[in-house]
Amino acid sequence: MKKLVLSTTLLLAFAATRAQDFKYQTPPQAIQDLLLAPPTPRVSLASDGRTLALLQVQDFPTVAELSQPELRLAGLRFNPRTNGPSRVSYAVGIKLKKLPNGPETEVKGLPAQARISSVIWSPDDKTMAFALTMPGAGTDGRVELWVADVATATARRLLAAPLNDAFGSSFEWVSDSQTLLARTVLAGRGPAPAADAAPTGPTVQESGGGKKSGARTYQDLLKSPADERVFDYYATSQLVKVKLADGSAQPMGQPGVIQTASSSPDGKYVLLRTRHRPYSYLLPLSSFPQRLDVLDLATGALVQPIVDLPLADNVPTNFDAVVTGPRGHAWRADAPATIYYAEAQDGGDPKTKAAIRDKVYTLPAPFTGPAQELAALPLRFAGLNWGNDKLALVEGYRWADRHQTTWQLNPGTPAAPLTVLFEGSSQDTYKDPGTPYEHRNSQGKYVLLTGGPTGQSIYLLGAGASPEGDRPFVDELDLTSKKTTRWWRSEAPVYETPVAILDASGKHRELLTRRESLAQNPNYYLRDASKKGQPKAVTNFTNPYAAFGGSFKKQVLHYKRADGVDLTADLYLPQNYKKTDGPLPTLMEAYPVEFKDKSNAGQVSGSPYTFTRLSWASPVYWVTQGYAVLANSSIPIVGEGSKEPNDTYTEQLVSSAKAAIDEGARMGVVDPARVGVMGHSYGAFMTANLLSHSNLFKAGIARSGAYNRTLTPFGFQGEERTFWQAAEVYNAMSPFNYADKIKTPILLIHGEVDNNSGTFPIQTERYYAALKGQGATARYVVLPAEAHSYAARENLLHMLWEMDSWLNKYVKVPATPAAN
Repeated sequence: MKKLVLSTTLLLAFAATRAQDFKYQTPPQAIQDLLLAPPTPRVSLASDGRTLALLQVQDFPTVAELSQPELRLAGLRFNPRTNGPSRVSYAVGIKLKKLPNGPETEVKGLPAQARISSVIWSPDDKTMAFALTMPGAGTDGRVELWVADVATATARRLLAAPLNDAFGSSFEWVSDSQTLLARTVLAGRGPAPAADAAPTGPTVQESGGGKKSGARTYQDLLKSPADERVFDYYATSQLVKVKLADGSAQPMGQPGVIQTASSSPDGKYVLLRTRHRPYSYLLPLSSFPQRLDVLDLATGALVQPIVDLPLADNVPTNFDAVVTGPRGHAWRADAPATIYYAEAQDGGDPKTKAAIRDKVYTLPAPFTGPAQELAALPLRFAGLNWGNDKLALVEGYRWADRHQTTWQLNPGTPAAPLTVLFEGSSQDTYKDPGTPYEHRNSQGKYVLLTGGPTGQSIYLLGAGASPEGDRPFVDELDLTSKKTTRWWRSEAPVYETPVAILDASGKHRELLTRRESLAQNPNYYLRDASKKGQPKAVTNFTNPYAAFGGSFKKQVLHYKRADGVDLTADLYLPQNYKKTDGPLPTLMEAYPVEFKDKSNAGQVSGSPYTFTRLSWASPVYWVTQGYAVLANSSIPIVGEGSKEPNDTYTEQLVSSAKAAIDEGARMGVVDPARVGVMGHSYGAFMTANLLSHSNLFKAGIARSGAYNRTLTPFGFQGEERTFWQAAEVYNAMSPFNYADKIKTPILLIHGEVDNNSGTFPIQTERYYAALKGQGATARYVVLPAEAHSYAARENLLHMLWEMDSWLNKYVKVPATPAAN
């Protein structure tokens, strides 16, 4: 296990401790207790709305558990002992509850220390299937397919062969509810290829011919022929058809690197997606060549090859650029056996002028063609909601101005003119009409829920963004009259979100909702939207912070930036704080977001009535240590018209941060001479830039960031221009270039095995070296075995200790008066 890497500029308390001897530390008890508060169960609702599964969540793993073997290949991470994902938040138990008043019944038959994932209800809601990971020792680990009978609340292992879960989602139900499709490890595959075998020659890559094929910066890629052999060994699986009654398994087709296998709604066919060579050393699995075939579900025989697509190594780096040729093949959810897909009409390049960007096609059984054109879109295809033979919704988008459109179409009349249902900016949240609600049909596929007097209504669930904060809603939209009727809207002083529509057929408009308030943690409720009054609680999850007073003191601030853009921040204060206590040392946290319109950038997000549940990444822990906390401070980066947001990134960044501090100071709760700033990922990048270009802060904390944008030359975050198209922007935004300007102490933390695109650990390593070389006050901490999101108990406690120590030393101490 690697040790923590420390700066030569150590805190005084650590001066006598050598870096190689440094041990894990723990933060103050109040912070420890908040981090380790019991997790709240997850829930999974049966499609008939009658049964709720309560999934008991795994506590934080230890660093020893996180340090299990891990292979990082083709953009994937998996455990070679289990042939499954290496970083999963498992459930450790299941309880079933019949709604509305049934008791919570523990599912029996699970092994001790069960690790449960990928819970899927059968189409008839009588059985739950799930993956159960058996860690084992040495090579004895495996991922198994289990089922739980809902009526008896009893679980059993269904399949003797281990699942190949390297890609996740390794099984699915067939529409008859008596059959599952599963990808299994090959029987008798023998030992894995030696990853460290002596090479037979150099690794060579070559480009030429003038073809541009830039790619964003990815982690965990294949690097050699040896990597390819190891990848093939673990990624190759056999598709099998499994009977629920006795667990018998029938092989389907040939073994291969099977990424997905999905059954048609009528249960007669399987759409198989297989990746194959030649692989890429610059791109992840999602760009590898792929073959799509249709198999006969009864026999496993090949019915029809659909398409064989080459390596996607020539896609422009623009956000709405796509591959040429057909893409996105899937089953039409409301038809027996019809495949649909999209195909670019502009070469996949959004910079090419084209009246039609994409066309959508359908290909019904027996899949011999020709395909029928369903729709021609002036925007890039973004998805379909299937309803019935007379109703579907198709969505298109354009990144350049964040425009999106939803059209209504009639699948029974292919290529008919589209009817615009909604259109506008994806960032104009105040005008968001909501998301069309889908429910599972009897085949287990998600389709539009329709209703109303004539059967021509659909239902929209939305966040309900408004100047007073989010107020979620449920609307009924009559597609004939285009009239919208509001069923229900969340009302202050609670925040309530619709989870499912349980009954839309009669006088009762029954919903399952998730309800919370500042003082009440989230629970689930049944509500009749046709009546006023209180909903009926169906869960009673205890408040994880009952021992600490139950909740945190939160207030949503509204203020303006110097250029007039409206901003918000969540202000948290210590429980016993009084105005007479005066201004406090303050910790500010933020994450910048790009916008194309100032008015959209100033829209309020979130709600003043949500319960504050602390994640490991939260800044709110420090209210227990006497700090004011400015969390979720809005930092919009705006570029209107032909201007791009990042053209004036640093100016807008500093102006937003100053506005937040000024508002807190105006209120008398923030001491502007004692403010620290923190951020994770792009927020870490923000932190380093704020320290480079302002004197607003006493210290900064940057976790798992990127600091030199020339190392992500084909775009980053919301920036789609390449380094060669906007070199001045890349250089101006790189805090690495301003290492000689930083006079403010900065704490750098990074996960040892960060898996996020662009935030390689070398980013922090080189930035720290630059800061050290320029004499800056800096500290560099590497958390063993951690990815971009941290998980291990010891690492999280130590991270909080590092942050607390840094803030106490450089922020909490009173400012030194200026000399006369």
